[in-house]
Amino acid sequence: MAEKRPEAPGIKETLHKQLAEQQARSSVRGVQTRSSSAEDERVDSDRSDRGLSVPARALLKFSTPRDPAQLVAFINLRVINPEHAHWRRGIEAAVTYNRLYGDLRVPFTYRVPGRDDQEATAEGWPASLAGFRLGQWIAGARRFHARGEMGADRVVQLEKLGMIWSHYDVAWEEGLAAARGWAAEAGHLLAPSDATYQGYRVGIWLKNQRAAARKAQEIEQRRAEGLPVGSSAGALPDERREQLEDIDPAWCPAWPVEWQRCFHLVRLHLETGGTLPTSPGNVVHQGEDLGRWVRAQRLGWDKLTTVQQWMCEQVLGITPATEEEKPQPRRTQADKWALNLAAARQFYEREGHLRVPRKHIERLVGKDQELRELRLGAWVSNQRSRAATLSPERMEQLSAIGMRWA
Repeated sequence: MAEKRPEAPGIKETLHKQLAEQQARSSVRGVQTRSSSAEDERVDSDRSDRGLSVPARALLKFSTPRDPAQLVAFINLRVINPEHAHWRRGIEAAVTYNRLYGDLRVPFTYRVPGRDDQEATAEGWPASLAGFRLGQWIAGARRFHARGEMGADRVVQLEKLGMIWSHYDVAWEEGLAAARGWAAEAGHLLAPSDATYQGYRVGIWLKNQRAAARKAQEIEQRRAEGLPVGSSAGALPDERREQLEDIDPAWCPAWPVEWQRCFHLVRLHLETGGTLPTSPGNVVHQGEDLGRWVRAQRLGWDKLTTVQQWMCEQVLGITPATEEEKPQPRRTQADKWALNLAAARQFYEREGHLRVPRKHIERLVGKDQELRELRLGAWVSNQRSRAATLSPERMEQLSAIGMRWA
């Protein structure tokens, strides 16, 4: 069986080996002609060195000793794999950005500050990266990744720095970060719709996530009942809902978020040693009048769900208002008409006419035995001026007790 012939070394390996060999100084003096002068040599040297950095110029002077490994790396980056240099600069900038901001959510227009920027020096930006378009570099990396043209090692490098490949995911992470920051300051994730965190409209973002969570819940309910399920577009995935629940389990209540926010603030007030506020204006926290809210729950107890009633009673110690505490129901327009008509009849039976002076006040004891003072003169005058809009029934009632329409 014939032996396998060793494979011939590749072009890259051969070049690396030759470049790594230490070169001896040349002992042959250059031959100069009349046309070649020192000035010509200087101009040619300037043209060939144009665009190179100072270290690169020193490295390419073959008349002086060089570090073989450094020369191989230079040729690899500039000749064999020039794209490595751009990648290396991008990674260096990404590492610095991650160190400063904790993520890689780089705006597309972001550029590394210039050399003369004092802030750049203070933040530790290398001078070699001045002006580097990191935002465009990140966007380009996302495009390469989406097309499957990025090596696995580079993917790992960027993911270790917090790279988010999808723009949809970037928007989610930005909102989630703002939600965490807002909750850390407020103590809950029940932000009003106008709430902002460092310029980010976190209130609107949370409102949209609640709508998405309710859509997902509706889809699950229909699926459990065996009903047809439409598109799940716009529904909040379980993983993302869990991320929000980790911040605040009550972030998406079944009732209005305003109610849950006040409930949480009252509970927090009690846990810190406060007493249950019962009157408006007693305790105001995060813009919410907690006394007014407690009073509203007591008076509107029958409008609460069973779960809300249990939460108020068992957690906060709120009890429903008694009949004596409840305010008298407001009289309707029909009630007011009937009361003034009764006063007009009383006046007619006593005086024999309905020519009531404009400023006359009629005292009347109602069915509830409560004494009321009614401005009967003004009322009669108003009915006369509104005769065109009165119903025939009301006109007939007033005419029966001597109403003069003219």
